[in-house]
Amino acid sequence: MRLRLRTSTTTATALFTGLATLAAALTLPTALGTVPAHAATTGRTAAASGPCAAGQLCLWPRADFAGKRRTFELSDTDIESCIALPKGVSAASFANRMGRPVTTYQSAECAETAEYNTYPGGGTWVPRSPYQVRAFKVWER
Repeated sequence: MRLRLRTSTTTATALFTGLATLAAALTLPTALGTVPAHAATTGRTAAASGPCAAGQLCLWPRADFAGKRRTFELSDTDIESCIALPKGVSAASFANRMGRPVTTYQSAECAETAEYNTYPGGGTWVPRSPYQVRAFKVWER
């Protein structure tokens, strides 16, 4: 009986250790779905097209931060208003360094009937958006 109990305890300990290791490997925001799987929060640069400074939302027309960068700053962007990109302009990659959550929309009218995702502020780099971004909203924290 003791042998069986020790085996069970050993198995339970190994299982618990494995689960703890797995939990440590996951970041809480990613595990909860706060950051979409296609977004990277660190280790991304956009040196080829110019950096995205703190306090900015930067949008690139092509994946991997390629093409002419467009920047928006909180000081000249209305909070919780739909900001449409100019007609015929869209973004395939972007970085949110505003310090506030930003929702990107496939629809130029910020319609929730098309694709949309919200990205946390401060340093979310998205090298390949899952859709062409045509508008965005900046949220109060």
